[in-house]
Amino acid sequence: MLGSTHGTLTTDSRRARVIACGEQPSPVVHGRPADVDDLDVSGRPLYAGVPDLDRFFRPESVAVVGASDAEGQPNTGITRQLIAWAERVGARLHPVHPTRQSVFGIPCSPSLADLPEQVDLAVLLVGDPLPVIGELAEAKVKFAVAFASGFAETGAEGAAAQAHLAAAVRRAGLRLLGPNTNLNAFEKFRDDLDGPAIALITQSGHQGRPVFAMQELGVRLSHWAPTGNEADLETADFISYFSEQPEIGAIACYVEGLKDGRSFLLAADRAARRGVPVVAVKVGRTETGARTAASHTGKLTGADTVVDAAMRQYGVIRVDGLDELQDTAALLARARAPRAEGVVVYSISGGTGAHFADLATAAGLPLPRLSAPKQDELHQWIPEYLNVTNPVDNGGHPVGDWRGRKIIDAILADPGVGVLICPITGPFPPMSDKLAQDLVDAAEQTDKLVCVVWGSPVGTEAAYRETLLGSSKVATFRTFANCITAVRAYLDHHRFVAAYRSPFDEAPRTPSPSFRKTRALMRPGQQLSEHAAKQLLRAYGIRVPREQLVTSAAAAVRAASLVGYPVVMKASGAQIAHKTELGLVKIGLTSASQVRDAYRELTDIARYEGISLDGVLVCQMVERGVEMVVGVTHDQLFGPTVTVGLGGVLVEVLRDAAVRVPPFGEDQARGMLGELRGRALLEGVRGGPPVDVDALIEVVMRVQRMALELGDDIAELDINPLMVLPRGQGAVALDALVVCR
Repeated sequence: MLGSTHGTLTTDSRRARVIACGEQPSPVVHGRPADVDDLDVSGRPLYAGVPDLDRFFRPESVAVVGASDAEGQPNTGITRQLIAWAERVGARLHPVHPTRQSVFGIPCSPSLADLPEQVDLAVLLVGDPLPVIGELAEAKVKFAVAFASGFAETGAEGAAAQAHLAAAVRRAGLRLLGPNTNLNAFEKFRDDLDGPAIALITQSGHQGRPVFAMQELGVRLSHWAPTGNEADLETADFISYFSEQPEIGAIACYVEGLKDGRSFLLAADRAARRGVPVVAVKVGRTETGARTAASHTGKLTGADTVVDAAMRQYGVIRVDGLDELQDTAALLARARAPRAEGVVVYSISGGTGAHFADLATAAGLPLPRLSAPKQDELHQWIPEYLNVTNPVDNGGHPVGDWRGRKIIDAILADPGVGVLICPITGPFPPMSDKLAQDLVDAAEQTDKLVCVVWGSPVGTEAAYRETLLGSSKVATFRTFANCITAVRAYLDHHRFVAAYRSPFDEAPRTPSPSFRKTRALMRPGQQLSEHAAKQLLRAYGIRVPREQLVTSAAAAVRAASLVGYPVVMKASGAQIAHKTELGLVKIGLTSASQVRDAYRELTDIARYEGISLDGVLVCQMVERGVEMVVGVTHDQLFGPTVTVGLGGVLVEVLRDAAVRVPPFGEDQARGMLGELRGRALLEGVRGGPPVDVDALIEVVMRVQRMALELGDDIAELDINPLMVLPRGQGAVALDALVVCR
């Protein structure tokens, strides 16, 4: 099944190879077998499968294997909680224990084979779930939960045990949550709350507690999936499922490691297509965080820059803290799409408004200046000496009478305003009480977002606990930072969804002629010479300089006359990674004698260094332009990734680069350039002309095609420098390095 551990297409089973070898792809898409149109050019799935988890969250019958009612036993408390949960969801519960006649007065079956009916869900309260999997298969159980620990989170031996468990689950044809999970899926959710709900996915149960506790603040939660070690069911499965549920307004995730990058992207794509926001804390930004996560769940955290880029590509909102997770998810779940993007800050203190406006502007929130007529209208109720351009300062007194509501309504009536934020730094009854009530009443009458920051450290005030939290229309925060983070995510999400086009819909399905041409160039496990690497680029339509490969000084002179002076001469061989450092590059040669001397010097250096050459390249010299780097690397989670950045020596000094995971469209390629700190170089600096950005984008897209078709054969591809010439003149790959897998 796609999007799960049951996806069995191997990453190196290219479409052409599958067809040529007569292999049949086995994943499932939308509940049916995948056909050739569901696979991209590399034989990978294009659409996320959605596991039918209805019977997991709402089973009709449940078996508890290892059930107990003996006082003091850990299984007893778990059994008691499961009985209560089964009653709430309307499921029949069957205890299973080989020596007990009953558990908590419920008749007990000695084994799964003796159950009075086929069950939807089996909860395994056993130390080693592996021996039970075969019995589950015979009993035709659909889902199982394994709480047992001691698997991949413990190291190599535990990882091997988990692999055996996963294989047994696949053979059994059931779906497993865990191991190393907990009881969070069986929590008691409040059923008296209205509106769209948050669905929660966590790999560490304790980290979901703050989001779960938001029910006490009036925020509805509907599901909690504690995925644990993800031997089978994974985060991607639950994202795909939750994005299909009409009652879910946002998905909140705490992710320690992604099991499979492709499955995650497919699930995120499904959520993006449906406009369901996914908010995630993903640990592993630092080496320490990554190491700790691996010890906890036994997963690869992945190169964080790649994870970050992949999430942005598919609109996953990444936040850093659990407080940000809960506030951002709550806002996105409950707020309707904005009518406008303008944000107005309204306060009773000029200092508060200025402080908040500074932080909001620095974070990228649009704070438009209110029009002169709107300012005149506000000055009907606000003294003339106070600033009402945005932020709006009312001076304090107007909030205590009828003027307060008039001001709020006037701001919300502005067609350029989509969000009103009112920071209240502390309680000052009765004015703060009336201000809070006016904001709540106004929010009930508008389709625009009203946010309040209640800054009191106490949080027991009636204006906060009853008035603000009692409103389903007002988004209430406790800190400036969380409010700004959530509002920015809200605007970004709706902008992203409005423009979203799934890259999987446009991903190539069949190999290009270039792919067929380049197969003979591949050398498994070896590095290609520059000459061979440029042949690869040329086959994919990437421009390289005029050049010839020669094996004698006389041939070099003839080649220089054909290429045209001045020329560059470079040693070409499979063992050479950094030619300049070894003195194997000569530039600016303008005569036959210089060419002959350069040829002898290059071959002498190679002979002295013990480097085998396939010849010397005599190349056209290209000088005027901006040096960029475009490349492909292979990420352990996501497979081939494409990078673009400032090239030449700057690539190692500045490390100014952006990355994307194929497939992606031209808009994403342009977005990569927008992320570069040095992007102004492309626009022309110090009188220099702007460069041919369109040609650079075309190279990026052609390199992406190489990554899609050859990604399983290429460990690394590095075009550096790619000389991007002035506008209209194109881009030229001056050097290239290709390492085959």
